[in-house]
This record gives sequence, C-alpha cells and structure tokens, in this order.
Amino acid sequence: MQTIIGTDIQIAANLLEKEELVAIPTETVYGLAGNALSEVAVSKIYTAKNRPSFNPLILHVASLHEIEKYAIVDDISFLIASKLMPGPITLLLPKKQTVPDITTAGSNKVAIRIPNHPITLTLLKNLTFPLAAPSANPSGYISPTTAAHVFSGLEGKIQYILNGGATSIGLESTICEIKNNSILLHRAGAISAEELATLTGLEVKNSSTHATIKTPGQLKSHYAPKIPLIVGNIEEEISNHAGKNIAVISFKHNYANYAGVTCYPLSLQGNISEAANQLFATLRLVDTGNFDIIITEIFPNEGIGPAINDRLNRAQFLHK
Repeated sequence: MQTIIGTDIQIAANLLEKEELVAIPTETVYGLAGNALSEVAVSKIYTAKNRPSFNPLILHVASLHEIEKYAIVDDISFLIASKLMPGPITLLLPKKQTVPDITTAGSNKVAIRIPNHPITLTLLKNLTFPLAAPSANPSGYISPTTAAHVFSGLEGKIQYILNGGATSIGLESTICEIKNNSILLHRAGAISAEELATLTGLEVKNSSTHATIKTPGQLKSHYAPKIPLIVGNIEEEISNHAGKNIAVISFKHNYANYAGVTCYPLSLQGNISEAANQLFATLRLVDTGNFDIIITEIFPNEGIGPAINDRLNRAQFLHK
C-alpha cells in the first residue's frame, strides 16, 4: 500500500467514508482516524497500530451537539466542554448505544473531545460520523507531532496522511471524568488540574491505578524510544553511566561540557509549554542517534509539567 502525505480534505473524507484510515492533525499529536461507529474501521486502527484491543479509543467530534449524540453529558462536563473545547481536553462520559463496544474496549463509558485544529474540524464537519483517533504511531512508541513522524511509523499501513504542519501542543489531551462530585484526572495534559478546579469549583483527584484499562493513556509502558531512558538527577546519572555515549534531554540547562554527552535542552528560556511541544520530536531525534542511553530530569510541577513527567515515566518503564 502506498502512503501519501497531502492536504486534500476531500480525499481524506472519501477514504474515511469507505471505512479506510487516515492520519489527521490535531493540536496535541497526530491521530490515526477511522469511523468510530464502524467495527470494520476500528478493527483496522487496532491492527495498523498493533494496539491492544483492551485499550479504548477517543472519539473526535466537531461540536458540543455531537458530544450529546454519543454520550450522556452531566452539567459539570458540559461546562468543561463549553469552556475548554475545542481544545486539549477529553471527557470520559457514559456512552450511548450508538457507539460500538469495540471502540470503547467493552466499557460503558466513552472518551470524547473536540480537537482544536482547523483542518480536522473542517474534516469532521464534512462527515456524518465521529472519528476514533488514537495517536498515529505504532503502539507504545513516541507519539507523532508531524506528518513525517506518522509516515516513518505507518508507511505502507495507511493510504493518506492529512498534513496540518507541526502540532501546537505536542502532548496528548488531558482526560478527566466527573465522579462523586469531584474530578478524576485519568491522564495529565495541557489542561491542568488547577485549571479544572478553578473552572468547576470541584476537587481534582488523580485516578487510581486499575487492573483494567478504563481510558486511553493508562498503559504503564508507553511513549518509549528504543534506546533505554532514565529519569533522574542528570549530573548523577551522567556519573553513573560514565564511558557511555549519552544523550541528555534537559529542561533548560546545557550539559554538553560533560564527556560523552550530547545535550538537547527543550527550552533555553525555561518555558514549560515550549518544552512540552518539543519533547516527542526530540525523543524521536535522539532515538535515531548512536546513543547508549538517554538521561532526562523531572520537570517543574506546574502547568503542563506534570504531563511531561507522566510521559517520561511511562517511557522509562519499558527499560526498568
């Protein structure tokens, strides 16, 4: 199968209507999209990504009205959606029967959001169905933030990549759920717990670990490069791995003066949002190098910082 990168929304729509897959741009990462109401299309998503069938998918829709077509929306969830969508926030809601079980991995809840990207919003408005769209990469690997990233991972597995340029945020959406008059945070993202608490007046709690995967983004090992990655004190870890060819991914400091170290600061100005935007692209770049190990640090616990730390912790889990 030939994989083409292009900007033709109609070509993408035609393929999706035929139950084929298309990679789509969003503000977070590129998604591998298929008709969320089609068991055939959803099965193709799991196959193309080699994604575990117990890992549910996120529905992408064009409007608040569309959310109410596929899920039961409580007042607080509607408030969050009306204030923060389109944007990098996903709500976990009781699903309606129109959503097939394969899309939610058998759960009676569905994760749903409105992406904030003009190309994909136009595409969604031209379709009569929502799109299921996990990240457009082989399961477990670093999420794609450009069309070229998608091509490198899925060439020959899908026909079309809708090119919308580099993503503006670079990390997957925040996933939350209203439960027992509080907010459960299932996955950290650009919308912080503090923002949700301020908006709703509710306490935000981190979702506890479950044996059953209830939302996307709960796998312990995920976003992982092929080269082993360690999160810790950078100077200590450089000393611990002396003699190796080391890549350091830091927040703002440059460690290139250490022997055997190539350093990739994510934001020399110390901007946490810029660091998040550069994280996945930098991990992919480093993973193509001749390094023995990747060392990175714990990022500031502010804004999107917890989401960066979440992705790095999952990336290192594979090599523990």
